[in-house]
Amino acid sequence: MAEGLARGNGQLAKMDSTESRWAARDQEDSEDDSEEEGEESSRRMSLDSEEEEDNVEQRLIRTGPRIDSFDVEALEVPGAHRNDFEDVSLGRRIVLALQTLGVVFGDVGTSPLYTFDVMFNKYPLIEKEDVLGALSLVLYTLILIPLVKYTLVVLWANDDGEGGTFALYSLICRNAKASLLPNQLPSDARISSFRLKVPSAELERSLKLKEYLENSLTLKKLLLILVLFGTSMVIADGVVTPAMSVMSAFNGLKVGISSVEQDEVVMISIASLIVLFSVQRFGTSKVGLLVGPALFIWFCSLGVVGICNLLKYGTYVLRAFSPVYIYYFFKRNPTQAWMSLGGCLLCATGSEAMFADLCYFSVRSVQLTFVFLVLPCLLLGYLGQAAFLMENLTEKQQVFFSSIPSGAFWPVFFIATIAALIASRAMTTATFSCIKQSIALGCFPRLKIIHTSRKFMGQIYIPVINWFLLVSCVASVATFGSIYEIGNAYGIAELGVMIMTTILVTIIMLLIWQINITFVLCFLTLFLGLELLFFSSVLGSVVDGSWVMLVFAAVLFLIMYIWNYGSKLKYETEVKQKLSMDLMMELGCNLGTIRAPGIGLVYNELVKGIPAIFGHFLTTLPAIHSMIIFVCIKYVPVPVVPQTERFLFRRVCPKSYHMFRCIARYGYKDVRKEHHQTFEQLLIESLEKYIRREAQERSLESDEDADTDSEKEVSCSNILVAPNGSVYSLGVPLLAGYSPIDKTLSEVSTSFDGPHNEVVADAQQSLDRELSFIHKAKESGVVYLLGHGDIRARKESWFIKKLVINYFYAFLRKNCRRGIASLSVPHTNLMQVGMTYMV
Repeated sequence: MAEGLARGNGQLAKMDSTESRWAARDQEDSEDDSEEEGEESSRRMSLDSEEEEDNVEQRLIRTGPRIDSFDVEALEVPGAHRNDFEDVSLGRRIVLALQTLGVVFGDVGTSPLYTFDVMFNKYPLIEKEDVLGALSLVLYTLILIPLVKYTLVVLWANDDGEGGTFALYSLICRNAKASLLPNQLPSDARISSFRLKVPSAELERSLKLKEYLENSLTLKKLLLILVLFGTSMVIADGVVTPAMSVMSAFNGLKVGISSVEQDEVVMISIASLIVLFSVQRFGTSKVGLLVGPALFIWFCSLGVVGICNLLKYGTYVLRAFSPVYIYYFFKRNPTQAWMSLGGCLLCATGSEAMFADLCYFSVRSVQLTFVFLVLPCLLLGYLGQAAFLMENLTEKQQVFFSSIPSGAFWPVFFIATIAALIASRAMTTATFSCIKQSIALGCFPRLKIIHTSRKFMGQIYIPVINWFLLVSCVASVATFGSIYEIGNAYGIAELGVMIMTTILVTIIMLLIWQINITFVLCFLTLFLGLELLFFSSVLGSVVDGSWVMLVFAAVLFLIMYIWNYGSKLKYETEVKQKLSMDLMMELGCNLGTIRAPGIGLVYNELVKGIPAIFGHFLTTLPAIHSMIIFVCIKYVPVPVVPQTERFLFRRVCPKSYHMFRCIARYGYKDVRKEHHQTFEQLLIESLEKYIRREAQERSLESDEDADTDSEKEVSCSNILVAPNGSVYSLGVPLLAGYSPIDKTLSEVSTSFDGPHNEVVADAQQSLDRELSFIHKAKESGVVYLLGHGDIRARKESWFIKKLVINYFYAFLRKNCRRGIASLSVPHTNLMQVGMTYMV
């Protein structure tokens, strides 16, 4: 069935019956290297529309079916969609809802176990109005932070389904060149998933903010520091959350069994944490589906216990929905009320997990589950505990377990323990997601990442981080020994992430969403002021254990900042020392050595030019391969890069050199674990498509140079031949696109004159020779040429720089994974050369 495509005044008519999709796109995704190196850049096919004032160049590219590109294995899954959560069945939605409970809401769902305990730890309860004031604080904290801020606002700031601090950062960097790592190409902005799904009105403040971000190095560094600080707090939160949840659950043993001591609770908690982190490797889908029903029972139990306490002790506590009781609370006991804010914040713990774990589930599933199940049960649970406290002012420890009806204590204790173990996973999975994003954007040392689901690529497991979190959790439980000191550290970690999220979302509101400035100011003033107030209260307890989290976060921040700083210096040095085109031209097509049959894949981190380490290959090896491809594996700040847009090829030097540069682009949600033979096959196929397209563009350009005047009169003068032999006209009116024209290449060629036939024949022969050369080189074998470039500080550098580069960064680089580590390349296909740069 014939299809028609049109863009502007330049109509494109498709004339074959395949199901593949063709689309008009902007000019070829490439950077112009000729400005820097004088390379022979590939020629581009253009459609000059006379009625368009800007004369934007357009081309016809094949985009293929729009499917995800997790990796080669994921592409084999039938029916893979761009959005993992679209068009799913009702049964699948129920499964997702259960998994959402098990993964996302475990943390916030178990906050009733310890919130009132920490709030009333340092001060005795004297009057019932104090309980109402504290309850009112909890209720409005729940409504403002988890509901209004995160559920209604922050969740919409996701990066194509990806949440977390680095997702916000990548969204900002995509709209403004705010990244400090100078490897972003103009072509990256044209990746299909790179475009923002937001209003595009060019408001003045948005343009000014974008200009400030792009031109100010100070603002770029400040933005990066904020992001790294927020990420370090997420990891710190991933340490303290399991410790707090597990210990608060097992504290219930002291209520049920009076002989149980605190040391025994600590030992049981440590054993449970070891088991918990050991099963983390089984994946989010398996574990989430297993524990989802358990957490559903927990929320129901929480609501039922709350209703029972309201019926037993009275509904007087419902008055706490009036905020006036907050005022009375601060008026009577200002110091006690201010100190209790740190404990009050614990009722909102897990709010950041809703956003950071968004990559595992859809926005709607998280929002609906929270509004219609999680929030009502939490409110009932806190109301029931407050009703119990109103009649039992002295029972301010283990309030939740003390308020459980005696006949239901052990069943509820068992459910609460299971829920606490589940809650421990919420920030763990969020930590995995955040670290993967930071690795992809060059802000964290590369680590092994295991994808636990073939259908949902966001579900990951990082072994090193998992065991690091386990050791840190065990150490924190053994060191602190009580939930009160851990609660102080908990508040520091949570508030650090919340404050960074508020600032980044405000920037997105101004820069990307471009919404009314009044709403932006209200959002910033309300939530940043509220969080700073909470933060002041938590800092008042810093000597009680919060300082440990601050030191822990500072160490993580330094690791990430040093890695980003060293990577930036290394990349800039490689750019400065790359080989010049004059040198390559002097060496000739044999490169001053012997060209042996085969393909050499030279891995480097440059997106432009020829790396300096290639000169070491030429001087070290007795021969070099007949075809050289410089491969740069580059992560771009998008979740997914479609396979049809995975590789960018450009020619290096004249055609006789048989040298190409390839940029393999991956999003931070893409999976790279393909077999080396599969990777080679995909790369060679993409190279062949590039060469065919290049030949077609040259043929079209020769047509335009030969007869410019007749081109205006004959609408069929521009013919595009697809790789499969289909013929496409670039000038046929739109209606003509609906009638199929079955012409082969030979039939179209007969409509031109004799000289043109000779040109077409020569071009076809040249194309056939080059494709045949590629096939022969492929048959001779593919060798991976790896260049390990290290950096050292110059002798005249400052002492701090020498310490950071020569020791800290060198240690991190030595112990992280190489960029090609995920490819299973046999040792017989590997050749390595090292090089040291002085910075």
